[in-house]
Amino acid sequence: MTGAVVAGIPVSRETLDRLDGFVRLLTKWNSKINLVAPATIPNLWQRHIEDSAQVFALAPKDARHWVDLGSGGGLPGVVCAILATEHMPECRFTLVESDKRKSAFLMVAARELALQIDVLPIRAEDVPVQNAEIVSARALAPLPQLLAWVDRHLADGGIALLPKGKTWEEELATARVDWMFKLVSHISQTDPAARLLAIKELSRV
Repeated sequence: MTGAVVAGIPVSRETLDRLDGFVRLLTKWNSKINLVAPATIPNLWQRHIEDSAQVFALAPKDARHWVDLGSGGGLPGVVCAILATEHMPECRFTLVESDKRKSAFLMVAARELALQIDVLPIRAEDVPVQNAEIVSARALAPLPQLLAWVDRHLADGGIALLPKGKTWEEELATARVDWMFKLVSHISQTDPAARLLAIKELSRV
């Protein structure tokens, strides 16, 4: 990765240093707990950092509270929080991760990288209502199930940013049986078969 642009987002030297620091932490911890698939480590920047950064690129920059559900290894939550230190400095992040080892990693990352992050080691459905302007989730659950959790935590007028893989069309069709929403689908910059779903005005049918 060269230059000072990540997924189309201009970044400072300090932000790049934070991203590099996160990559080092992720690589170190991944040898002990499964944060990302080991086969993706050699291509970590494209597969995980840039893939997460494109979520941030779609976020409204005036948001003050961002909730990331099923944060796992901090993708996209930690990456977006790092980018937010430069581009959305007043936004606070809440990362929800029920796995205690992964939530411990997220707490270490937040502390060592000096990020505005609260980590909730609880299941998404058990977290108190967050009323967030942005809710994200990557590789957490099929869309019909995921939307129930998003709906619980998304503020009126908020946006859900949900990366989805090659089955995104089937998931979308199933979700529309029980949910109404406005959707803008963006082709993933890191996988042409994947989509980044930007969802607003979510409500049950």
